[in-house]
Amino acid sequence: MGSYQTPLRDIQFVTDELLDFPSHYANLPGGDEATPDMVAAILEEGAKFAERVLSPLNHSGDQQGCQYHDGKVTTPEGFREAYQQYVEGGWPSLAHPVEMGGQGLPESLGMLVTEMVATANWAWSMYPLLSHGAMNTLERHGKPEQQQVYLPKLISGEWTGTMCLTEPHCGSDLGLLKTKAVPNADGSYAITGTKIFISSGEHDLSDNIVHIVLARLPDAPEGTKGISLFIVPKFVPNAEGEVGERNSLSCGSLEHKMGIHGNATCVMNFDGARAELLGEPHKGLAAMFTFMNSARLGIAMQGLVHAEWGYQNSLAYAKDRLQMRSLSGVKNPDQAADPIIVHGDVRRMLLTQKAFAEGGRAFMHYCSMLADTVKVGESQDQQQAEQLLSFLTPIVKGFLTEVGWESANHALQVFGGHGYIAEWGMEQNVRDARIATIYEGTTGIQALDLLGRKVLLTKGDSLKAFTKVIHKFCQAHLEREGQEQEGLTPLVNKLAQLNKEWGEVTLQIGMKAMKNRDEVGAASVDYLMYSGYIVLGYFWARMAVVAQEKLAAGLDDDGFYDAKVKTAQFYFARILPRAVAHKEAMLAGSDCLMSLDDNQFAYF
Repeated sequence: MGSYQTPLRDIQFVTDELLDFPSHYANLPGGDEATPDMVAAILEEGAKFAERVLSPLNHSGDQQGCQYHDGKVTTPEGFREAYQQYVEGGWPSLAHPVEMGGQGLPESLGMLVTEMVATANWAWSMYPLLSHGAMNTLERHGKPEQQQVYLPKLISGEWTGTMCLTEPHCGSDLGLLKTKAVPNADGSYAITGTKIFISSGEHDLSDNIVHIVLARLPDAPEGTKGISLFIVPKFVPNAEGEVGERNSLSCGSLEHKMGIHGNATCVMNFDGARAELLGEPHKGLAAMFTFMNSARLGIAMQGLVHAEWGYQNSLAYAKDRLQMRSLSGVKNPDQAADPIIVHGDVRRMLLTQKAFAEGGRAFMHYCSMLADTVKVGESQDQQQAEQLLSFLTPIVKGFLTEVGWESANHALQVFGGHGYIAEWGMEQNVRDARIATIYEGTTGIQALDLLGRKVLLTKGDSLKAFTKVIHKFCQAHLEREGQEQEGLTPLVNKLAQLNKEWGEVTLQIGMKAMKNRDEVGAASVDYLMYSGYIVLGYFWARMAVVAQEKLAAGLDDDGFYDAKVKTAQFYFARILPRAVAHKEAMLAGSDCLMSLDDNQFAYF
């Protein structure tokens, strides 16, 4: 069935040795509570909950799935009890304001716990993950009276949240949505319409579900400029702020999905449902981006967790499974065959997963550090952090989900025929991972956002902000001398070369786009993947430098640090060259894509 063991040693390396979370927290307003001892205790307890409570429910939750009957949804066996333990443990309140019942700890610490929970059981983790996005949206855009009613219940975990965007006739083009919001005499609104693909839209885990819904007011202009945002609870809170009368909304059905069967993906019908306006009229899409950007980081995490889960289980299998002999000679003379980990192609697949999982972890938690600063940092730091996070969000979402799905497929392949059999859990991991490149904006939409809005629209300023970070790292380490740099100079040189090329390639695409805007769409996905390989190269170079310094200092755990250096060398030798192919493809232009007449696609 597969299992999960929290990689606490690697998490500690990323947070303490690579990114220096202790110093980050010490300099963060309100971060003084996140002492090393407290952080260690939280991570240890989070690991226990993930491994002992959630991981055993992963396979059974997929097999049972959610059940729908007369508008009610029942989650798989054990999910409700696990959620009650989660609430009793205070986990939902970790990174939310103290004045609303939260613990006031940094967002990045909450993301570390999310990684554990999500890797152990992605389907279950989506219930609290959507609630976290709803809380962030209310914290930023809600009126004080709305915050007083909804935030304490959401933060405690008594209530959960969702976001309701997509409709049957529109996917990512939200300018086409038709859900209506009609003002009531008392200042509330009546919401009517149908939303689809609503994760956690109906379930039996919490007492109430707070839907954050996009809809149009009667006087709304056409397109995205006419969208407003609303709070639509399943049960309308009474005067005491408790669950009141049932609202006029219902789950019409559950979607029949390829994977993530343990999470309820619902068709939601709103029939004059009572609602409150959240934020300003006609500015709902901008407000919803608070939720969407939170969700995009959450889905980036999905790419990481499927890579990690698949890697752990395929590694264990590769060490145990005996088949054939090593090409370089017998490695296991006491057995009839060698374990398959001795074979070159199996090692290629394992190392690829390791490189994406561990590199993705560094990338993910670097972004969560930026999110800390954006949320509560000093004003002079917030602008820079917001620029970097805005630029990196489409990359971390698009790139990590693509390579996460690739990793899940490698894990299945390591198992061979057994990977195709449900009992081992590998095919579930592939099915669950596949959606990550689609929802919260497909890879293509992330790519257009990156190249079109974040890079070309800013005349390259956002790109320059991050390439400057890489340049400073390369410059600092190329100027250093000493044994700790031995063997790493070629890696840093290669990274510096690609960092320079990144700007040059961007300029070429920008010049082409000035003559033909189709060039942006034609180049965008290759540009995103090219960017992702460079960003991951930066983190692997940083990890290798830190590990090499630890080795030179003669500290314990030599095997761990040596593996970091060697994995970095593998990444630069065998994975980073993929960037060359993406560069050639994006510079090939749009003609070969657009020259075929629409009717010429048919062959019958």
